[in-house]
Amino acid sequence: MELFPIVEYWWLYLAFLGFVGCMIVLDLGVFHRKAHSISMKEAGIWSVVWVSLALLFNWGLLHYAAHSFANNPRLMAIPGFDPILASKQVGLEFLTGYVVEKALAVDNIFVFIVIFSYFRIPSQYQHRILFYGILGALFFRAIFIAIGSVLMTWHAVVVIFGVLLIFTGLKMLFTSDKEMDPEKNPLLKFVRKFMPVTPTLEGAKFFVRKNGVLMATPLFLCLVFLEFSDVIFAVDSIPAIFAITKEPFIVFTSNIFAILGLRSMYFLLANVMHKFHYLKHGLAFVLMFVGLKMVWLNHLFDGKFPITWSLGIITSILIISIICSLLFKPRGKESAQVPSA
Repeated sequence: MELFPIVEYWWLYLAFLGFVGCMIVLDLGVFHRKAHSISMKEAGIWSVVWVSLALLFNWGLLHYAAHSFANNPRLMAIPGFDPILASKQVGLEFLTGYVVEKALAVDNIFVFIVIFSYFRIPSQYQHRILFYGILGALFFRAIFIAIGSVLMTWHAVVVIFGVLLIFTGLKMLFTSDKEMDPEKNPLLKFVRKFMPVTPTLEGAKFFVRKNGVLMATPLFLCLVFLEFSDVIFAVDSIPAIFAITKEPFIVFTSNIFAILGLRSMYFLLANVMHKFHYLKHGLAFVLMFVGLKMVWLNHLFDGKFPITWSLGIITSILIISIICSLLFKPRGKESAQVPSA
């Protein structure tokens, strides 16, 4: 049973996309028109704004769902259906999905640091790359979610993705991070093969024309690699949130809110990420837990593991990993901080 079928609630999807579009235009067109280094204060303010908007949306969705479900003949005709309980379930699923996606987005920050360092991108241009990178991420996530909503109706696919998440979590837990070398990435080799690249940055431009020849800049190569890394991350994050809820609308909205706040979270945490050395272990346990839900726990609880338990377990794992990071020193060297120039 789908609570928000797109045929019936298409206008809700459009309204949400309109809101996202307005916020993106406001972000780049008003507050970040000129390239500049993002300060911790500015990043902190925007992080609060994005989290507050997500929580406000969650509150509005909870109350709207209660009213909509109570006046929906299709749902009320289902024996034993309670619109209040269903709306509370929707609210908790959005919040849990948002927490999971926000936590997994932290892993992206580690990669962003390496990518910006490799391409020597000055801090004043990093926001521009992240902005267009997130626009691409929104597009690809929408496609993956649409595909996932169809695939996840097959139990065998659910089990396969659950096993994949467990394996990914174990890999994160027991293998050390390898140094990333973007130069060996086949996508970058493909771009360089068909388009010449300038040896140095050309300000905030992605393309320039020299001697009549259109050339890409290192800024564009950095954007390509950023998009490629997000597609890889989506392979884990999309199945993870489908383990929380089967509602495509909740999957989509919680995922998008997590992505929209990713830029401000990057600038807020990039210089202190090396302090949270056990956070990766926490993320590994989160992936293994949601994978276990898909493979075994949901079946054990008659098809649906309690959402309140999921939220409590996931939040506890993240809090414990942060506390351990602050109390215990890392075994190896701390990771490099994000370059400022």
